[in-house]
Amino acid sequence: MTTDAQAEQTDPLAEPRERVGRGWTASLSLANGAIWVGWYGPLQILLALQAEDFAPGTGMSKETLLAWVTGAGAVVSLAANPFFGALSDRTTARWGRRTPWIVGGTAGGALSLLLLAGAGGLWTMVLGWCLVQLALNAAFAAITAAVPDRVPRLQRGSVGGWLGAAQILGVVGGTGLATVTGGVGAGYAACAVFTMAGVLPYVLRHRDLRLPPQARPPWSWRAFAAGFALSPRRHPDLAWAWLTRFLINLSNALVLLYLLYYLRDRLHYPDPGEGVLILTAVNGLTLLATVVVSGVWSDRSGRRKPFVLWSGALMALATAGLAAWQTWPGAIVAAALLGVGFGVFTSVDFALMTDVLPTALDRGKDLGVINVANALPQVAAPVLAAPIVTYLGGYRALYLVAAVIGAAGAVLVRQIRGVD
Repeated sequence: MTTDAQAEQTDPLAEPRERVGRGWTASLSLANGAIWVGWYGPLQILLALQAEDFAPGTGMSKETLLAWVTGAGAVVSLAANPFFGALSDRTTARWGRRTPWIVGGTAGGALSLLLLAGAGGLWTMVLGWCLVQLALNAAFAAITAAVPDRVPRLQRGSVGGWLGAAQILGVVGGTGLATVTGGVGAGYAACAVFTMAGVLPYVLRHRDLRLPPQARPPWSWRAFAAGFALSPRRHPDLAWAWLTRFLINLSNALVLLYLLYYLRDRLHYPDPGEGVLILTAVNGLTLLATVVVSGVWSDRSGRRKPFVLWSGALMALATAGLAAWQTWPGAIVAAALLGVGFGVFTSVDFALMTDVLPTALDRGKDLGVINVANALPQVAAPVLAAPIVTYLGGYRALYLVAAVIGAAGAVLVRQIRGVD
């Protein structure tokens, strides 16, 4: 492992001032993308295929079974991200605060994906997916916290843009690996290998910031647990930012959850797995066209809220289009517009979140609480989507509800006062 001079000389609790280089940004982005490969190969393709195989023996529909499995994993994710973020805040290992959790989390996630590859029934599937969420959230919490540790405020939009680009490439890559490798087991194995390999450049080339033992507060489980309670009254900007992220991500989760079934059962697309891959690729291309540019533009302008507002409005419009124009061309147009909007949102919202963090000592924990707004929609989406699709109007009603939720999230960003 090499040594970064900046990591050796910088107080880990000080606000960073020196801009990070391209190598650091590229390797952290690759690690981030690798985590998303491990998540979205299963979420887009593999879990849905397993749900279809296992559903006849459970008495549930494939939609309901998939909802239960993804919901259980999301519950684990809700607790794991802030928990491991808080542990990394207090880690004084010689390799730094974040790196041990990145390595351990990705290794555990890869092994859990291999467990899913051999799942022979519902309960092994549930256990495997919950372990994937537990382990990969440990790594993701540490990767996310590395940004406010090392990146100055007016570079965070740009870095957030590259992380967002890696995220969508991870989604596309995970979907591609799950589709082309020739079976569920092979798809899981390919995702596991890529997830583990993707973190190595960051771990091997860049030394993490170390927390001096004297900087760590005295340990007690009571104080540790109490630290997760962030008062909306004391930190209103953080609360509004969290709610904005939650609602826009919930809207996006409602769109993605049943996409394979939507193409098969509503649009009657001949190869729905291939259709998901095509839509994901279209979405990824338009996202890549905006995610870095918007982050740089936000840094240069010094503004965050207008970017979040208008990107959220565009995504709501595209989602409403899925309800009004239920054809294959309509799905392609919606995927393209959603990519444009989510590209802007991903980079700038990330920078906005780092701008409203309350304390330097608790960056990992606070970002973990914020990241609950990414995971909680995975719990809420199945609860909302299953009855809407089954009893309350089908896919048209589902996408209209998703559009209203996304529009509400976009408007609420205006309540944040401490960020322009």
